[in-house]
Amino acid sequence: MMNNLFSIFDPTTNLFNLSINWISTLIGLMFIPYSYWFIPNRFITLWNIITYKLHNEFKTLLGNNGLNGSTFIFISMFTFILFNNFLGLFPYIFTSTSHLNLSLSISLPLWLSFMFYGWINNSQHMFAHMIPQGTPNILMPFMVLIETISNIIRPGTLAVRLTANMIAGHLLMTLLSNTGSSMTFYLVIFLIIIQILLMILESAVAIIQSYVISILSNLYASEVN
Repeated sequence: MMNNLFSIFDPTTNLFNLSINWISTLIGLMFIPYSYWFIPNRFITLWNIITYKLHNEFKTLLGNNGLNGSTFIFISMFTFILFNNFLGLFPYIFTSTSHLNLSLSISLPLWLSFMFYGWINNSQHMFAHMIPQGTPNILMPFMVLIETISNIIRPGTLAVRLTANMIAGHLLMTLLSNTGSSMTFYLVIFLIIIQILLMILESAVAIIQSYVISILSNLYASEVN
């Protein structure tokens, strides 16, 4: 019987009828040694440089009106998504970021908080943002409608972007690996090389997608100031 290709993304592993696949979201904490918190090493030094660069970039995008410490929200989101994207590359570990349950639960609360903050504190700015400068009077109602729709679908596009990119690479690797049993020895070697290259590509996608999601969320936050 042929299985559904998307069955590899189903959280079917359970214990006493409780899904335990989502534990993979937190299981990566076991990979962090205790010395990480006490002894400065190369890893923590490199990570501090990365977070410092991200902090400066997010602070620049938020502008002078951004609240102090607000950049750490996006740094934490970048770290969390990057962490789970990389965990999904390990064999037999559930990829939580390939589900809309997780990606939408990240983007939707952030978007709602931005909207509530903007409409309560900067309502005039939010109304002005509906109509780009220089829009003809006859097109203003249409521009308001278009801007409203584009604003409403933002959390959905963020969630679908992350989910689709994580599913696409995993599906391609699964399809190629399923054909290995029917190949000759030389083709299997070629297949292994392709799989290694795809793994490198997926590692790059894991970094890029976490960066893109955090940057876009930061840009959405900067529009309400």
